[in-house]
Amino acid sequence: MRRWATYSSLAVFVALLAAGLSLDEFRTAVANAITICLSCIGIG
Repeated sequence: MRRWATYSSLAVFVALLAAGLSLDEFRTAVANAITICLSCIGIG
């Protein structure tokens, strides 16, 4: 039973990763991270 849960969780992760990459979400995440980091140190 545990093995089934592990493999299904992995399959869901891979599907969501592929969806995020195909929708170009990584660029949005990186842009937000840069903005947050710059505002934390007082530059942005």
